[in-house]
Amino acid sequence: MSDTRRRLGDRRDGKLLRDIDSMHIIMPMIYINRSDNEAYISERIDLTNIDAYLAKRNAENPEFKFTLFHIIVAAILKVIVLRPKLNRFIVNKNMYQRNDLSAAFVVKKRFEDTSEEGLAFIHASESTTIDTLREDLYKQITTVKKGGGDASSDAMDILRKIPRPILKFIFMILRWLDRHGLVPQFLIETDLNYASVILSNLGSIKLRSGYHHLSNWGTASLFVIVGETKKRPFYDDEGNVEFKNSVDLGLTIDERIADGYYYSKSVRLLKYILEHPECLEKPFSEPVDY
Repeated sequence: MSDTRRRLGDRRDGKLLRDIDSMHIIMPMIYINRSDNEAYISERIDLTNIDAYLAKRNAENPEFKFTLFHIIVAAILKVIVLRPKLNRFIVNKNMYQRNDLSAAFVVKKRFEDTSEEGLAFIHASESTTIDTLREDLYKQITTVKKGGGDASSDAMDILRKIPRPILKFIFMILRWLDRHGLVPQFLIETDLNYASVILSNLGSIKLRSGYHHLSNWGTASLFVIVGETKKRPFYDDEGNVEFKNSVDLGLTIDERIADGYYYSKSVRLLKYILEHPECLEKPFSEPVDY
């Protein structure tokens, strides 16, 4: 994310990876579609420390509260900073390192069947902390819930008025532009499929965590489902059981951008950060011993 100079082969949103091993050059040419190369990982998080952290921080500022979702978003973005291969993507059989760091999610404006949805798109950096990120999250979510539009929703409202045959031709062109990194910026600046990570907070609507597919449109290589919080059994080494408040996360990752060992270490880091949320008060680039 530090060197923004573009060379031949680079995209506006990412740098072509030229010095990678032969396997990661060949794999995108054999396994072409992102949606055909999904690795799914499920992880259960003990919320004991997060609950205590939320109680402490929210007692300090009850009018501007932290939530579990704030912490999960911050933890995932910190992991991406510390494990930069997670911020790669493959398009048109080439692998790129994304230029920025971002998270996107859908916001339900009201919890009603007929309520509309809006898109929230958060940008972060290596110097971001949980406190600065919370401000951005609060502004985005509040704006959407109050009826504020986003560029993607506004563009879709315009496009749906176009006759279907013409619309199909337009999207044939857009898909070609997508493959070559040429989709107009005003169309993708709030399109969640161009984020480093897409999140879905199913816990907010009382659903379990689970699998979610990746999309061949855009560049997102990581999708995270946040499930409902509830008491679940945890076992120690001696087989003793204790029920603790917990949340299940479901992570879907493009398996072509890194190997299983890299993913394993990344998930362990994510779990450690979530169980030690105070480390999120430091810049995302600060290493974590785990």
